[in-house]
Amino acid sequence: MAKHRIFTTSFASVYPYYVQKAEKKGKTKAEVDTIIFWLTGYDQQSFQKQLDTKVDFETFFAEAPQLNPNVTKITGVICGHRVEEIEDELMQKIRYLDKLVDELARGKAMEKILRS
Repeated sequence: MAKHRIFTTSFASVYPYYVQKAEKKGKTKAEVDTIIFWLTGYDQQSFQKQLDTKVDFETFFAEAPQLNPNVTKITGVICGHRVEEIEDELMQKIRYLDKLVDELARGKAMEKILRS
């Protein structure tokens, strides 16, 4: 079976759209970064390296230091699919990120987004 196109898409090429979506709603790039760091375990330096080397989504998540143990608390619908029911592990991680950025753009409190 062929890989989904998003898996081989450069994370660095999509990242500006996450930031743009948040900024349109009065949120900041720093808040988007906080969400990404929380989800993946990257810090600013290791995250910047991923952007600079233009890794694809598959590599971005494969090299993530540690997926947050609270990801199972991320539930709901994104792109017409319940994130907790997505069977492909990589697609589920991508949709977790989509869901978190979406919650930020909708004005949800950061403590709730980060499942604190």
